[in-house]
Amino acid sequence: MRPLGAAIFGIYGDKFGRKKSMIITILGFSIATFVTGLLPTYAMVGGLAPILLILTRMIQGIFAGGEWGSGAVITMESVPKQKRGLLSGFLQSGFSFGFVLASIGFQIITVIFVGEAFMEWGWRVLFFTGIIPGFIALFIRFRMDESALWLEKQQTHKLEKTPLRKIVFGKQHRKAFFLCVFVMTGLVYMYHGSVGFLPTFLQQFGDIERTDLAPIMIFATLSSWLGMIFTGWLSQRVGRKKSMIFFAIASIILVIPIAYGILGEDISHMILFVAIYVFVVSTASGPIPAFFSERFPTEVRNSAAGFAYNGGLIVGSWSPLIALSLISLVQSEFIPLALGVNIIFGAVILLIGTLLNPETKDRDLS
Repeated sequence: MRPLGAAIFGIYGDKFGRKKSMIITILGFSIATFVTGLLPTYAMVGGLAPILLILTRMIQGIFAGGEWGSGAVITMESVPKQKRGLLSGFLQSGFSFGFVLASIGFQIITVIFVGEAFMEWGWRVLFFTGIIPGFIALFIRFRMDESALWLEKQQTHKLEKTPLRKIVFGKQHRKAFFLCVFVMTGLVYMYHGSVGFLPTFLQQFGDIERTDLAPIMIFATLSSWLGMIFTGWLSQRVGRKKSMIFFAIASIILVIPIAYGILGEDISHMILFVAIYVFVVSTASGPIPAFFSERFPTEVRNSAAGFAYNGGLIVGSWSPLIALSLISLVQSEFIPLALGVNIIFGAVILLIGTLLNPETKDRDLS
């Protein structure tokens, strides 16, 4: 549902303003998260329970898909060119920082709600607390000014009436749009195959208990968070392309040896290799908010950047399922190899897509 949300709110952001789009999407996402904690279980309502869960997740996905595009472009349109890379890394790293908060929250809740108590109420409390950062973000967004570049287009009557049609079917931006989707497919594939797949991988193949999982994931997501800030900064120094190419090649070369180190004998060993693994594999997306914003003009930027970003989920989000399929085909000693091969597939997609795109670091937004 996220590509659909990106299309809906991307159009809205291009036609009616980035700030309005952000406020609607953050509010909608926060409410949908809170409502998930109120859902009845199968024991209460039978088959209606999974239907309600799926519907809630679909609504949540629409708002989640719409938020990134508006947030990314209003930030990039509001900062000086020489600071775009670093701010891009900070912006993109917010996703991993959210995982850090979620991991800490999970750790606290598993201590408070032990065993059956977690199954009864603990999981609900996690969704209830999810509304807090949503409202903090909403407060911050309310205090932000609308993009000056968008206001200029509005005042001069240069807003695009059909931005999504222009980027998908028009000759001027179509190539850039699909190349950005290609890049994002590789990035999403790598992220979901590393950070997104780690909890399942560690519990099923690393013999990790639930109480040990949260500390490992806290270190993993901290590594991803700092790594995205670093790649954003690096992209301002050497260029968006070179920074993403560097991490794509590093993933291809290093991921299999690192994967063999993850399944260690003790938690400290595992944390070290997980942190290295995540830093190498999951952080190449730091320059993406800047890179995508620099690829498109103001009148279609919200639609193009948001839809391209979330369009990468259409194929990229299958990475964990493909990883499980690959792992199920091999003997236990080759499980890290299968995990690494899956990541290499995403890294090759990222590498090809990045090489086909131009460098954008020195472009002025217009």
